Amino acid sequence: MSAIEVSSLKKSYGDLQAVNSISFKVEGGEIFSLLGPNGAGKTTTIEILEGLRERDGGDVRVLGMDPWKDGDSLHKKIGVIPQGFTFLPYITPKEAIDYYAALFDVKADADEILEKVILKDSASTHFEKLSGGQKQKVGLALALVNRPQLVFLDEPTTGLDPQARRAVWDVIRNLKRGGISVMLTTHYLEEAEELADRVAIMNKGEIITTGTPAQIIAEHGSGEKIRVRGGDRLADCIKNGTGLDAKSEDGVITVTLKKKEDVLSVLEAIGRSGEEWSDLTVRNDSLEDVFVRLVGSKITDEGQTVVAS
Repeated sequence: MSAIEVSSLKKSYGDLQAVNSISFKVEGGEIFSLLGPNGAGKTTTIEILEGLRERDGGDVRVLGMDPWKDGDSLHKKIGVIPQGFTFLPYITPKEAIDYYAALFDVKADADEILEKVILKDSASTHFEKLSGGQKQKVGLALALVNRPQLVFLDEPTTGLDPQARRAVWDVIRNLKRGGISVMLTTHYLEEAEELADRVAIMNKGEIITTGTPAQIIAEHGSGEKIRVRGGDRLADCIKNGTGLDAKSEDGVITVTLKKKEDVLSVLEAIGRSGEEWSDLTVRNDSLEDVFVRLVGSKITDEGQTVVAS
């Protein structure tokens, strides 16, 4: 059974069409990431899926249930980590799990859950003393208390340093290995590319593309490129020697390749030029490159959307 099925979902606020007839599906046991700039309709969509907001039209099924009509039953089967998760300052992770278990009226093995989220060594540390990454892991632990089939993660690594972020990534991968479906929203595009089995990109209330990160990059990317540090004269030599498009900006030359063999032609042209060069790399577009191309903006580390130059 699919974890989430959305068909022609609509939601308006007055004259604003926040969600405009979108459709997508999240398979059981997969990590699915919903991406988009501010105002794209992501938050409204997620709140509808969580049963927190009523839709205007379309059909939504979460774990086979209507999240608005069957909210009480659904909430016993899902886990949610809101953006900017925080908790009582003097409670320990183990105590927090026991407290949530009492609220849900379920039995929970705190040690087992803490091991799943890689937090067992800090089981007795007060929440206020935990690092940012450890605090997020407490949120993940609490989302697992009721043994959910589906977890909603809203910006789970915002504000974390790279090491802490990757530690949380490991926990998210463990959720998938345990058969738990994950609905992930994030403004770190490399996070979605690294973790998600499939991605949907929203803009202005509509889903403009869906697929695996590799599929989206292949369909909407601009192909492989060589980037090399050098001056305008080197760019002219590459262009004249290969017939390829070579653009120079701020001391970096970008050459768009038509086929893999073009790498050799570029290297030969650089060698013949006699010009100074350094830091040559061959790369494909990232999911972030494609995101910027599709929506005309990028998301900052603070989650703000800015127009791409």
